[in-house]
Amino acid sequence: MAVTSLWQRITRTDCWVICLLVSALLISLFLSLGRPPGEQVIVYTGEKIAFVGPLNQNRQLEFQGPLGKTEIEIKGGQVRVLASPCPRKICIGMGEVHRSGDLLACVPNRVVVRIEGEAAGGYDLLSR
Repeated sequence: MAVTSLWQRITRTDCWVICLLVSALLISLFLSLGRPPGEQVIVYTGEKIAFVGPLNQNRQLEFQGPLGKTEIEIKGGQVRVLASPCPRKICIGMGEVHRSGDLLACVPNRVVVRIEGEAAGGYDLLSR
């Protein structure tokens, strides 16, 4: 199918939907980049906290899960999963995280890494 044929078939409603989707993508990107950098790392194995430490101290850690050991590296104010026994290695592919609220998760091995820090604007939740 030629590109000109595709452009001829797009309706005005299609253009509005595309514009809304692009706008939503840009807004979500802007909001995610506006989060403050994290200050500490919290690692959960299963349902319990296995480690709490500062994000600015370089170290390598190992955590035991049901499938085996998951290796995590804290370096240069960022955290990443170095190695994991899970089959698809999605946690390794997630790369490095460093902003408050970021998560790394090895779901099959039940290891979750969360970055915490000061909330933007000083509030985490407002309610009446």
